[in-house]
Amino acid sequence: MGLTKVPVVTIIGRPNVGKSTLFNKLVGKRKAIVQDFPGVTRDRNESPCEYRNRQFILVDTGGLLLDAESSFSEGIHRQAEKAIEQTDIILFLMDAQEGLTPVDLAVQALLRKVEKPVYHVINKSEGKGQKRITEFYELGIEKLYAISSEHNLGLSDLLDVIYPHLAPAREEALFDGPRVVLLGRPNVGKSTLINTILKEDRLLTSDIPGTTRDTIDTWATRAEKRYLFIDTAGIRRRGKIEWGVEQFSVSRSKKALERANIALLLIDGAEGITEQDTKLAGMIIEAGRGLILLINKSDLVKEDEDAKARVERQLTLRFSFVYDLQFMYISALKSKGLTNLFQKIDGVYQGIHTRVSTGDLNRFFEKVVESHPPPNHQGKRVHLFYITQASTTPPIFVLFANIPKGVSETYLRYIQNKLRATFGFHGAPIRIKVRARKKVLLS
Repeated sequence: MGLTKVPVVTIIGRPNVGKSTLFNKLVGKRKAIVQDFPGVTRDRNESPCEYRNRQFILVDTGGLLLDAESSFSEGIHRQAEKAIEQTDIILFLMDAQEGLTPVDLAVQALLRKVEKPVYHVINKSEGKGQKRITEFYELGIEKLYAISSEHNLGLSDLLDVIYPHLAPAREEALFDGPRVVLLGRPNVGKSTLINTILKEDRLLTSDIPGTTRDTIDTWATRAEKRYLFIDTAGIRRRGKIEWGVEQFSVSRSKKALERANIALLLIDGAEGITEQDTKLAGMIIEAGRGLILLINKSDLVKEDEDAKARVERQLTLRFSFVYDLQFMYISALKSKGLTNLFQKIDGVYQGIHTRVSTGDLNRFFEKVVESHPPPNHQGKRVHLFYITQASTTPPIFVLFANIPKGVSETYLRYIQNKLRATFGFHGAPIRIKVRARKKVLLS
């Protein structure tokens, strides 16, 4: 495979050699979860990067486990092999503190068959690690790159070496398009959905809750349009969250919502809608993100008429606070009901980015107020003067009135509904702020 316009650089190696630390340092932010025990990273994690005005995509992988002691070892190994197949440049990371290990030798044997640039990087080479670097020449490699990710040693030298392979930076953003975060309780099928969309086992899945720990960025293309899907750890009730990796995962999921502009909230249709699902929907609305509800495992629901009726009742009761609720019945595992998913995402993406001109907005506003004026407040007439759109994502409007507190929530909801019906803010959490302005009396 030749180098792509924006090359992919993949970090591989056995567990706990510092792959995620190196990933975070090169990305420039703490994106991957880092812990002192092996097996924290289980999926490929990718991020766009830029160095000296050149661009590349950096990929972190789960540690290569060449034994079957872990229930995830086969899946992680398969993910790393898939990453090697799809990458352009490989950074083979090893640990100077522990020296050369049999697993390192086995990985090197795997890499000898790869006809791509491979750079052998010795991490943790500070302090006592310096004395063991010579051990790695047993790999039969002429050039080793000694670094310390934790202490920022040797990283620029490493980037300088791969620099000729990188793509010249473009004036436009490296990526654009809808940024879609997947949220939900553990084991509702978020990773399975992304794998189904990509038509490959990109993310590690399991019946064991908590398989996904990091937030994982994955890009998909449909009709020459790019979509970023952000898979997250399942979010349980506060009292159920365990200290450690899971707590970091939940925190990372909430930050992922901040990076996204649309949230897909997956619900287990077979189990029904829970209070935690409702709280997650509230979190999405409060963050001002577009919301699409995906009722997963709907093939099981359709087989049970009582379950289907229960879900429909719960939709009405539990999500009454979500106006213009966008939802779909799907089966991620069986790839059913997904035909219109991208169309639904496009609709919500357009809704949260819609901007109405001041002229159109005030012509609309005059008609709305004329046909349905606001009620009086404490015996005083409420005057509405004009409305303007302050921003998008989410759409925020500012309404000017003589008595701001006299404009009721019911009336604001009426205006929101009219805005949706007229300008198509589908799935967008419209917000209206009321500001004071005294009416000018003409003599």
